[in-house]
Amino acid sequence: MGEVFFHIDLDAFFASVEILDNPQYKGKPLIIGTPGPRHVASTCSYEARKYGVHSAMPMTTALRLCPDAICVPGRMKRYSEMSKRVMSIIRDFAPGFLQVSVDEAFLDLTGMERIYPLPGKAARKLKAMILSETGLTVSIGVASSRFIAKLASDYRKPDGLTIVPHGKEELFVDTVGLKKLWGIGDSTLRSLEKRGITTTGTLRRYPLEELVRFFGESNGTYLYKIARGIDPGIYQGEAKSRSISTEETFYPDVYGFDALDSSLLEMSQEVMFRALDEKKVPRTVGIKLRYGDFTTTSVQTTPSKPIYSSTDVFEIAKQLLRERYSGDGVRLLGVVLSGIYDGEDVEQRDFFSDKEEKERKLEKTILSLSQKGSRIVKARNLSQKQ
Repeated sequence: MGEVFFHIDLDAFFASVEILDNPQYKGKPLIIGTPGPRHVASTCSYEARKYGVHSAMPMTTALRLCPDAICVPGRMKRYSEMSKRVMSIIRDFAPGFLQVSVDEAFLDLTGMERIYPLPGKAARKLKAMILSETGLTVSIGVASSRFIAKLASDYRKPDGLTIVPHGKEELFVDTVGLKKLWGIGDSTLRSLEKRGITTTGTLRRYPLEELVRFFGESNGTYLYKIARGIDPGIYQGEAKSRSISTEETFYPDVYGFDALDSSLLEMSQEVMFRALDEKKVPRTVGIKLRYGDFTTTSVQTTPSKPIYSSTDVFEIAKQLLRERYSGDGVRLLGVVLSGIYDGEDVEQRDFFSDKEEKERKLEKTILSLSQKGSRIVKARNLSQKQ
């Protein structure tokens, strides 16, 4: 059967969790985000998307397109809780598990023909398990590589299943189209259009040497491969141990520190609450930036003082972003905590000041209440988003 990969993508994840907890939102345009000129939409329901609303869009624009939308603030702790439930189901389904964000993961079913002889049947079984146990729908792409599987999962959203047979990768890439290929940012698309390249077919006419000359070694090779349905190897690594991370992919690219700052706050809250839930304390905070031309950069720092709260994480990550952000359109933003150690022993707690101990206890209380379904957001963090 050859290599078989699943890409599992939760449908409009944040919005779906809100609808699950609040059935009155079902069938209505729902935007996760706080109205205001400096805020962006984290995600939205498919009803809102019909009006042109999309993730990372400024809230002022989103509400202009969909003035009747219901806006609710994000609850990262609740989303993290639901993500863990879904990922646990996926992880138990097959051993080749790789989580790449809070709402998407890969499964490698290569060599499991005796257990899952029909990939399509296995995918439908996994979809049914997730829906039954969590009430959430996922879209799954099945292909001979992670790259094509990721494209396939987005092809028939929501609640979709797309199988790309081995040998049909190039045909599928042509069906998806150049503009929707993962990793093609606005700046790269403009550069391609200047050379008359508007389809995957015209892109394939260019030999590797010319693409490298036009776009550089990394980007030229990347374009050459994806036009032919060849996996460029983006997701070949395994998840790092002793670290907690999350990342968000934007489409279209996001410009401006304020818009990125809003996403950075939510991700800082998510990773720190996951650390609290696991009774861990990080030594190091890092960020990852991927620009529209697929140039990727990362930076991290280990402060002299221990990191106790999401506020600490956010302040450090924000400073790293200020130092590293070039001002160009951002395709992906991520936050990672590393140098993880157990944070509940007496020796570590002796380092806490009264203020820091209260901050950590507050976040533990918020975590406990949010896991019970309460809507609680730290006022200090809200004020930083204003």
